[in-house]
Amino acid sequence: MLVRLLYANIAVFLAIKLLALPFWLFQTQLSADQFALNWFAVPSDLTKLLFKPWTLLSYMFLHLGFFHIFFNMLGLYFLGQLFVQLLGEKKLWTLYISGGIAGAILYIIFFNVFPVFESITPFSKMLGASASVFAIVSAVGTYAPDLPVRMIFLGNIKLKYIAGTFILISFLNISKANPGGNIAHIGGALLGFFFARKWRKGKDITAWVNTATAFVKAIFTFKKKSRMKVKYKKSNQQQRSESRYEYNSRKKEEQEQVDAILDKISRSGYDSLTKAEKDFLFRASGK
Repeated sequence: MLVRLLYANIAVFLAIKLLALPFWLFQTQLSADQFALNWFAVPSDLTKLLFKPWTLLSYMFLHLGFFHIFFNMLGLYFLGQLFVQLLGEKKLWTLYISGGIAGAILYIIFFNVFPVFESITPFSKMLGASASVFAIVSAVGTYAPDLPVRMIFLGNIKLKYIAGTFILISFLNISKANPGGNIAHIGGALLGFFFARKWRKGKDITAWVNTATAFVKAIFTFKKKSRMKVKYKKSNQQQRSESRYEYNSRKKEEQEQVDAILDKISRSGYDSLTKAEKDFLFRASGK
């Protein structure tokens, strides 16, 4: 999943750069960058957002500058690896999407509520994966705050200090350069914080992303859906049919949850588990 997210961002970036030539050859009114900004960056103006709701999702994969995508992908790569080790690969996808949307929502709220942004709200647009990356930074910093990370020239630094520094810098820069981007960083970081806190208690506030993804897949695969089914018995003895893909996905997600619980036991002991985690482990051991 980490590699897929990296590829998706890079592919969009390269596609826009490759489109620059035909846009130039046909002497269009807009450049490729301007076209992408108009149609895929999220606007702060509510009227424009109403007619371009997909931008709440598309903006977090959109980069126009080399250094913008370079530093975002660098952060996503290194912190994404930590996240996968601590919380699992599947949760990286759901948090990336949820964090990006949370950042966009906070950006839109600030630009429509506070008078200081009134003059630029009709024209302001936001793009980039920063809010999603900050959600990942905040999540790993909250979930494993004392985990040491080796930094060049600085030695070992605890995750909570790394995450806290990034968030503090963004907070202080809201009134300076790039206010929309820094507000989005805070929105993503807040989502990551609450995700990690709830995840420790056995709750996943980003589960809706999987539901939405499955719904979209069902729409596009409805006509091509295979008739072959795999039947199995659930623990409550009720029989139902699942596609092979759904069955494998469910088993993989259950295994990831078991691995996460076992990791927690190895770090903090069995008594640190919540009741929900103990019940889930008991049911899994019975299978």
